[in-house]
Amino acid sequence: MEERSEEQMEAVQRMQDYIEAHLSERLTLADLSRASLFSPWYSYRLFLQWTEMTPADYIRRLRLSKSALRLRDNCCKVIDVALDLGFGSTDGYQRAFFREFKCNPRKYAKNPIPVYLFTPYGVKYRTPGKEKTMEKVKHVFIQTIEKPERKVILKRGVKAAGYFAYCEEVGCEVWGLLTSIKSISGEPVCLWLPPAYILPGTSEYVQGVEVSADYDGPLPEGFDIIKLPAAKYLMFKGEPFEEEDYCQAIEELQAAIKKYDPSIIGAQWDKTNPRIQLEPTGERGYIELHPIK
Repeated sequence: MEERSEEQMEAVQRMQDYIEAHLSERLTLADLSRASLFSPWYSYRLFLQWTEMTPADYIRRLRLSKSALRLRDNCCKVIDVALDLGFGSTDGYQRAFFREFKCNPRKYAKNPIPVYLFTPYGVKYRTPGKEKTMEKVKHVFIQTIEKPERKVILKRGVKAAGYFAYCEEVGCEVWGLLTSIKSISGEPVCLWLPPAYILPGTSEYVQGVEVSADYDGPLPEGFDIIKLPAAKYLMFKGEPFEEEDYCQAIEELQAAIKKYDPSIIGAQWDKTNPRIQLEPTGERGYIELHPIK
């Protein structure tokens, strides 16, 4: 039974990978069937079962989210974005964009606001894999970086001290909204907050996005904003890894960090600033930033 579930999951992941690689093209159930190696009918059923949405809804939401980022970051015409991402007409695209994000794409392009982008988590990677024998990390790249004074727009949990507990408390959709906000660091972040930044009844672990110290843009409902001072960090970066091995990559790097003594560079850990986790991405390796003084 477990082997059968693994086979189904692999089939759905192949469909997700195919959609990502061919998003701007015309996608049919026959295409997904060839990717999954199952019949069109069974492929549709598997996709719905594992992602909780139809292939058409998945493709539409992914295209709309990609289009929102393009409108946010590039000076381009709405019609060009619509056609490049496979929408048949500007009118249809505008209606779909409004239904998804409750705003008009032309107005959004002029004044981007935080919106809940669709985050297409691969079914193969969103569930922790089977326990493996942990190997020693062959190489850990360490670099000193300096963070400027800045603000962080964040969503607090309740008791979470890590990612999985946070998702159970808050939901995984938060990452999509944070991704829609232009960050001074180029991407959202996860933070372990020091006691001074934790409100009563809220979590140590939060997700947020770093913005400039003078940021005065909109604050999404249910989110907080904190101000952080300029600080020095040690960035620890592990080796690239297979996406399904992300849990092992995190454990290995964190084990290596615990053994590191910052006094060898004349520093000590700074417990007044948050520890930072970047999204585990296999291509670049797992990254954590630890504050020092």
